[in-house]
Amino acid sequence: MRLGKIIGTVVSDTKAKAYESKKILIVQPLDADQKAVGTSFLAIDAVQAGVGDIVLTIEEGNSARQVIEDEDALTVKTVIAAIVDDISK
Repeated sequence: MRLGKIIGTVVSDTKAKAYESKKILIVQPLDADQKAVGTSFLAIDAVQAGVGDIVLTIEEGNSARQVIEDEDALTVKTVIAAIVDDISK
């Protein structure tokens, strides 16, 4: 799992079948202090996240497909699996 912040959305008229009817969001990875680290990436939204939300992502194909409940979505690699309410250290 990886912590991140939603920084944008992706709009596409044409999508691969695994992405049809799914929202694609841009995620900026964060460290435990919620500071940006690394390069942003795209993820399928499984929890109705929005811009500004802190989220947890799953970046392993099989686990991601289980979250979106589509075992045939072989092209799906990263899914937003949770919206974070609080972080305590």
